[in-house]
Amino acid sequence: MSGSYEALYQAWVADMEAFWGERVPMLDWSRAPSRMLDADKPPFYRWFPDGELNTCHNCLDRHVEAGHADRPALIYDSPVTGTQQTFTFAELLDCAARAAGAFRDLGVDRGDRVLIYMPMIPEAVIAMLACARIGAIHSVVFGGFAAPELASRIDDATPKLVVAGSCGIEPNRVVAYKPMLDQALELADHAPAHCLIKQREASPASMIDGRDLDWDRALAAADRAECVTVSAVDPLYILYTSGTTGDPKGIVRDQGGHAVALANSMAMTYGLRPGEVFWAASDVGWVVGHSYIVYAPLLHGCATILYEGKPVGTPDAGAFWRVISQHNVSVLFTAPTAFRAIRRADPEAKLLQAYDLDSFRALFLAGERADPDTVRWAEKVLGVPVFDHWWQTETGWSITGYFAGTQGFSVRPGSAGKPAPGYALEVLDDDGQAVPAGEIGALAARLPMPPGFSPTLWGNQERFRKVYLDAFPGYYSTADAGMIDEDGYVWVMARTDDIINCAGHRLSTGAMEEVLTQHADVAECAVVGVHDRLKGQVPIGLLVLNAGVTRESEAIAAETVQMVRDAIGAVASFRTAAVVQQLPKTRSGKILRNVIAAIADGRTPKVPPTIEDPSVLDGIKSALGAVGFPHE
Repeated sequence: MSGSYEALYQAWVADMEAFWGERVPMLDWSRAPSRMLDADKPPFYRWFPDGELNTCHNCLDRHVEAGHADRPALIYDSPVTGTQQTFTFAELLDCAARAAGAFRDLGVDRGDRVLIYMPMIPEAVIAMLACARIGAIHSVVFGGFAAPELASRIDDATPKLVVAGSCGIEPNRVVAYKPMLDQALELADHAPAHCLIKQREASPASMIDGRDLDWDRALAAADRAECVTVSAVDPLYILYTSGTTGDPKGIVRDQGGHAVALANSMAMTYGLRPGEVFWAASDVGWVVGHSYIVYAPLLHGCATILYEGKPVGTPDAGAFWRVISQHNVSVLFTAPTAFRAIRRADPEAKLLQAYDLDSFRALFLAGERADPDTVRWAEKVLGVPVFDHWWQTETGWSITGYFAGTQGFSVRPGSAGKPAPGYALEVLDDDGQAVPAGEIGALAARLPMPPGFSPTLWGNQERFRKVYLDAFPGYYSTADAGMIDEDGYVWVMARTDDIINCAGHRLSTGAMEEVLTQHADVAECAVVGVHDRLKGQVPIGLLVLNAGVTRESEAIAAETVQMVRDAIGAVASFRTAAVVQQLPKTRSGKILRNVIAAIADGRTPKVPPTIEDPSVLDGIKSALGAVGFPHE
């Protein structure tokens, strides 16, 4: 892709349906769409409504048929096990077809759900592609989630099959997945017919007769399944994200819009050419993993890296440089958290000197705001452009960016770039009116949203409307606050709800509060996100105890930390709780969480005149100071 960004964006503005229609031929279709946009039921829109295709065919079979069977497709690199394995397009196709055959033998059909609970191993990618091959709907749950969270997703998706790994492997420990899966199935109301388990040597799982089956044996006995043609508006997957109520929201991704948007983004946003190596250093349990470990690179004919390791500690802060050098990575996409960790461990980037990064030409950051210091450090040590871009689970690809496949504007550290073609982005005040350039407000995008955007929530269209569309009629509310400057650059500043970004993971403080209030000694609580140099944000909790409790406050706080870890998982990064006498509230009883967060961050809080008792803030400051907030 070439030409200027402005020309590309204006082509979309002039005729959005023609713009996306020109990208339809990027894919193989069983039936090419004759209609680009179904706008009959606003605010619900669907792209390519009469099209038919298969996503797995477009990821694998198409490239094999085009003569690229021996081109690398999936590169598995696992420093925690000392394992590396490269799958060609032909080999990955064979694995996906056999897995699809095994799923079909277990009764999985088009439209059935398959829940995938696996670490970063090739079988996770193979399982996703196998579902796409036979028209099943996959729902990948991040392996770090605890049993209650897993159970809630099982009950919502009602999968016919669960595919799981026996364990995940961290730098200093092995995490047994199968016991958590067994516990989740005991907690869940829904019972899948079978569990297909990939046994790993580090911690083989005990199996339950009649329900649990061995992955390797099942695939060895299965015949290859061919691709099933599905509608472009059929679901490809469900991906759960935290809701403000604590209930998971099942983001649905449709087949056709998803494939067109991601295929287009590889050239437009990331500047990749087929045959190059792309690395998204994320997890398949998150939307980045879905979009840019699995689907987009394979749709574009690129090799993709599946990395089972960390930016530091596996074995050191040179891990990313090794992977880029060894596998000839052209473009890396990761969270700013990773580079903050690398910088903290090796501030002068001395470990970089041992590696040849001649193949490497661009770094993309997303997941939380890329602070200018981190961007400039990365640019200095790598000598390549560093691009921040902004997107969400709901969008599936970037809302803004710098679009390496185009020309026309320079990087501004701290800004996430300009809107992608497909997004009419505005900054609105509380009344839904546009604010002047440079003023902060709610970031919202005019409907219709582009292909790839989630059309609904699984089984709950009204919740989709309420959460995303009702705040500003005619717009998608991103729940992020920010500004657009006079030159059109977008600056994302903060969340506008209680979802916090911790190391690129969106977490609900409301869900954590639900856990804390289950403690017998806790009367009420508040969880807020506070600034963290490494992770962007981390949650901390304030606890008000029941009258008459005489136990040590520190012991109670420690118990609540463990409760959150057990219920939500280590991914929550909830490590700090403190006991206070009262929480700051308005006279109507609303807890002033933004005031608490400001105190914890060392900022001067904006105290509303409706506060019930301003003297309560002294106690909040004292309690936060005792547990180390604000940080020096």
